[in-house]
Amino acid sequence: MTEEQNSLKEDQRDTIYQIRVKGHLGSEWINYFHGFTIHCREAGETVLTGPVMDQAELHGLIRRIRDLGLPLISIMRKDNK
Repeated sequence: MTEEQNSLKEDQRDTIYQIRVKGHLGSEWINYFHGFTIHCREAGETVLTGPVMDQAELHGLIRRIRDLGLPLISIMRKDNK
């Protein structure tokens, strides 16, 4: 594996995403969004925070949100460094 590929893998491991959706998800959804924390806000929003390995996994999460019928408010990438 090249140094560039190793560097990319390290960056991917450290990528945390915060996804805000309209509506409240209860703690029973923790297994559906494995590895993510679920925080409901008073404003009728839920914030999902957790690691995302790559763009394919991110798109999968977005599909899950769509399949639940939850309106997507925002997606924010946060570096976990």
